[in-house]
Amino acid sequence: MSPGRPGAVVQNGAVVQNGAVPRAGGGAVRQDSLAYRGPLAREPLVNALAAHAVPGLERVTRGSDGAAVERLLTLPSGPVEIAVRFRSDGEVVLARPQLPDTEDAELTARVRSWLDLEADHTVIDPFLSRFDLLEPLVRCHPGLRVPGTTDGFETAVLTVLGQQVSLAAARTFGARLVASFGRPGPAGLSAFPTPESLAAVPAEDIQAAVRIPHARARTVSAMARAAVEGLALHPSADRHTARRELLALPGIGPWTADYLAVRVLGDRDAYPADDLVLKRALGVGTGREAALLSQPWRPWRSYALFHLWTAAAYAPIGKAAVGKAAG
Repeated sequence: MSPGRPGAVVQNGAVVQNGAVPRAGGGAVRQDSLAYRGPLAREPLVNALAAHAVPGLERVTRGSDGAAVERLLTLPSGPVEIAVRFRSDGEVVLARPQLPDTEDAELTARVRSWLDLEADHTVIDPFLSRFDLLEPLVRCHPGLRVPGTTDGFETAVLTVLGQQVSLAAARTFGARLVASFGRPGPAGLSAFPTPESLAAVPAEDIQAAVRIPHARARTVSAMARAAVEGLALHPSADRHTARRELLALPGIGPWTADYLAVRVLGDRDAYPADDLVLKRALGVGTGREAALLSQPWRPWRSYALFHLWTAAAYAPIGKAAVGKAAG
C-alpha cells in the first residue's frame, strides 16, 4: 500500500488528512491520499490520461513535483470539480469540495476504479513476469494500471468518436461534442452530456456540430438511446449482456466492444485482439494470431495489453510518442 502521512486516518480506501484546505475561490476542499497495493507506474498512467484528455472536459498539467488531472465528476446533486495529483514521491492525492458522506464515498470509489487503484500488483506483476515477451515490460513499468472511467457513457461515446482516427482527431471530435452539448461547470470545465440530453439531439445535428460522418453520428445517437433504455456501462454490469447489447448497435464491432470491456466494464481479461497497435507490437498480422498468443496471459490479459500499448504509445515522454489507435 502507498504510505499515508503521519497521523492520517484510513476511510473508504483513502488516507484522510486532518482539516480542510482553503481554495483560491473561497470555500474549502477535502484532500485524501489514496492508498494502493504494490508499486504504481505513474508516468505511463498520466501519459495515457493525457493522451485521451478532451479539451473542455479534462485538464492535465505537469510540474516539478508531479502531475495533476482535473475534471468534473457528476453526482446525483450535480457536477463536482475534482483534481487528482500524482506526486513525485508516489502519493496520489484526491481533492474535491466537502460533500455529504454518501456522495463522497461514491466519488472516491469512482476515482479509485478510474485509476485502477484496487489492482494488486503483488500478484499481477509476478504472474506476467513469467513470460519472456512481457517480463522486460513489467520490469520497466512495475505497477502499470489499466485506466478505467469516471463515466461509462462518456467513455463509450468518446470511443465511438475515436474509431479509425488518431487520438488527436478523437480529442478534437470530443471537444466539439462537449462544447455543443455539454453542461458548463466550474473551473472552465464542462460535464459530458447525459444520455437523455444526447438522445434528444437528432443525428444530423450531432453530425453538423462534431463534423463527423453521418454513420458515426448515428452510432452516437444509438449509444445514447441504448443508455437511456438500460444499457449498463459500469464495472458491476453483466459483461456478457453488455457486450451483446453493444454489438447490436449500428457501427459497434468487436474492437469497440472489447475495448469498452477493458475501460468501462473493468474486465481484466478483456483483450481487443484485432487492435492495430497490439498486432504490430506482437508482430502478427491477424487478430486470431494475437488472441492465440494471449491465452497463457489469462486472467490478466488487459494488463498485458496495456504493457504492450505503453511500450508503443504511453511510455514516458521522450521514449515514445502517442500513436494512432492505441487505446
